[in-house]
Amino acid sequence: MNQARIIGYATSVVKHESLVGQKMLIAVPTSNLDGSPQGDPMVVYDKLGAGVGDLVLITSDGSYTRREIIGAKLSPARWGVVGIIDSANKAGELESEKDE
Repeated sequence: MNQARIIGYATSVVKHESLVGQKMLIAVPTSNLDGSPQGDPMVVYDKLGAGVGDLVLITSDGSYTRREIIGAKLSPARWGVVGIIDSANKAGELESEKDE
C-alpha cells in the first residue's frame, strides 16, 4: 500500500466495459514522512467516497482492485483506494513538540 493525495477527477467516454460507472480519481503518491509529492499522477478507482484534497491509502494489487472495487474478474484496473486517512502523527513525536 502507498499513501497518496487526490488531486482531481478523471472522465472517459470510451473505456473497458468493466469500468463503466466507476469513479476515477487522479492521485499523486506522497512521502509518508511529510506528505510531499513523490511520483507521477495516476488514475485510481474508488468506491469509498474519496475527494479532491483527501489523503488516501492506495493499492497496486490489481486482483484486489478488480474483485473488490470494480467487481469484475477481468478488468484493466490496477490502482484502487483502500482507505481514507483522517489523521496521522509521526511516530516518536512528543506531546510537547506538537504545541511548539
